[in-house]
Amino acid sequence: MHRRLAVLQLAWCTALGAGCGTAPAVAAPQRAEVQPGLEVLLTDSLALVTGRRVGLVANMASVDRHGVSAVDRLRTAGVNLMALFSPEHGFRATAAPGERVASTVDSATGLPIYSLYGRTVAPTPEMLTGIEVLLVDLPDVGARYYTYISTTVEVMRAAGRAGIPVVVLDRPNPIGGRAQGNVLDSAFRSFVGMLSVPMRPGLTLAEQALLARTELGIRVDLRIVPAAHWTRTMALDDVGLPFLPPSPNLKDLESLFHYPGTCLFEGTALSVGRGTSHPFHQVGAPWLDTTAVLAQLRAEGLPGVRFVADTFTPVTPGDQKHAGVRVNGIRLVMTDRSSYDPTVTAVAMLAAIQSIHPGQIGFVAAQFDRLAGGSSLREAVQSGLGHREIVAGWAAPLAAFERRRAAVLLYP
Repeated sequence: MHRRLAVLQLAWCTALGAGCGTAPAVAAPQRAEVQPGLEVLLTDSLALVTGRRVGLVANMASVDRHGVSAVDRLRTAGVNLMALFSPEHGFRATAAPGERVASTVDSATGLPIYSLYGRTVAPTPEMLTGIEVLLVDLPDVGARYYTYISTTVEVMRAAGRAGIPVVVLDRPNPIGGRAQGNVLDSAFRSFVGMLSVPMRPGLTLAEQALLARTELGIRVDLRIVPAAHWTRTMALDDVGLPFLPPSPNLKDLESLFHYPGTCLFEGTALSVGRGTSHPFHQVGAPWLDTTAVLAQLRAEGLPGVRFVADTFTPVTPGDQKHAGVRVNGIRLVMTDRSSYDPTVTAVAMLAAIQSIHPGQIGFVAAQFDRLAGGSSLREAVQSGLGHREIVAGWAAPLAAFERRRAAVLLYP
């Protein structure tokens, strides 16, 4: 796949009348050699942007191996940055979930920062005026619900209409390349579920962009600068890249591993601990009988995780549910990444809570169904089905997804 991508990239450079290097060949993974697409662009493919007016879609977590921001690296290399575009949570990655962010000006560079999570989610023609190439360098988190692929899709659509090429500077999937969970029903597409992929797609942002171009029929000149020497078994801390929170409530790498499962609780009456020290590691409510729920969960023998009783106090504005109230909680502690399935674990938790507290989960149907990619999961839990019966129905759609995604995989 690297060789095929290199040919496509070189052909584009030739068409532009400029020479550029090829994508890096696959090599035995070595910690020091894994590089994000940002670094590969600057060392191997700079001709993609040389002499062109460039827009950059990024945030402050878009950094190189040494923690230097994409903006600084590109400007130091002489890239003519004309404008910045920010996703949900803003360019500083500090805005609350769902908070609308206004466009502004970067005080350090004087560049305009156009918000793609404010009055618009797509670049307008005015924002794109004078731009000849759009770079996308977003730190995705490995879960279907995260909106950065939706932002990328809207950028691709707008760029396609304007005749502007899009170059995705790819990054390793921070939680590796395993696909887990149910596959989204296309009737439930939304900004928190743009593609018919599992809760944990196991794809990088660039691979999702390639899938989106095909399956959503986006007409755009899309080019990929892949991460060098990453393999699908590697998590972020396996490759020597720093972790910077991509949003306020994903504070550490373990939270990213839990997020494909615990994010489902956003559509219930239980808090996920936003604003606390361990958001998305835990769920809780004042009425939760943790002793009874924990006994049922531990009896299930779920691999790769253990459950701990805890209490926490959700904080507003981070969490509007039970804000300021000390709640009974259950914290998840990952013990083995290779066997842990956060999506199955979350369904087991939902089923156990439903069993102990019938009707108290408090599903917000529209919100939960958007996150769950359909209504069937909520309906199954409400009917009292156990988690094994529920997840058994995921096998065939997951197998079909594995076949669909084979065409866009860029890494072994």
